[in-house]
Amino acid sequence: MKTIRSTIVVGIAALLATLVAATAATAAGPSGKTLFRYVGKLDGKTATSVTVTVQNGNRPALHSMLGKSQQEMFTTGDKTVFLKWTDGIPKQVTMDDLVIGDYVAVNVRGERDASLATIASTPAGIVADHGATLTRPDKPLYLFRGAFVSTGTDSVTIDVKGGNRRALKLMIGPSGSTQTFTTGADTVFLCWAKRIPTVIEADKLKDCGRIVIRIRAAAGLSLADVEKTPATRVAGHEPRAQETSQNTQS
Repeated sequence: MKTIRSTIVVGIAALLATLVAATAATAAGPSGKTLFRYVGKLDGKTATSVTVTVQNGNRPALHSMLGKSQQEMFTTGDKTVFLKWTDGIPKQVTMDDLVIGDYVAVNVRGERDASLATIASTPAGIVADHGATLTRPDKPLYLFRGAFVSTGTDSVTIDVKGGNRRALKLMIGPSGSTQTFTTGADTVFLCWAKRIPTVIEADKLKDCGRIVIRIRAAAGLSLADVEKTPATRVAGHEPRAQETSQNTQS
């Protein structure tokens, strides 16, 4: 009995080590650059910039704004991708489609200790319009990340390599890393390429590489119960910056 118990403990430890390592491996940005993400209302725009009243952001962004004006102008360029999110579905648009007064997220990559002036003058990678209101989810997020295995009529199977803390806690035990998640009529399937998302059919996920599955469900559920809850979004090859930003949306 002691030997069996030790084997189980070692197995669990090995699984957790694999999941944590995979999560850490995907955390670094391109060329080691840090992501600065600013969220706020769009006050103005020109052919080469957007002016935003910043209300939130990730830690590097908020740190860069210490002692600075809340309203800031951020540079855009030829490679900036403009997105508009509607009911959880993104669409690539142009600067002209951004609506003054909407909430936008501006993603810029730079050196970790870069000043706000330097960041603001660096062309943004993505400017995303999230609409007139930011809808906060009413249920916790379970996020699983892994390699595509297969799709069914109403399911997606992946080999789980990582996820958020809530999801990873459910993976402790003998269930194995290959898991099947339920999808439904409201599940959005996306495939990202060069920071641009495309809505696809579920059977096209096999061509999209790394898979991210988001499920909104009550806290304290078992892995089986979470897997029975239809996913809100299944995304292939989603950029890490977008993965992080979308975790706060429905």
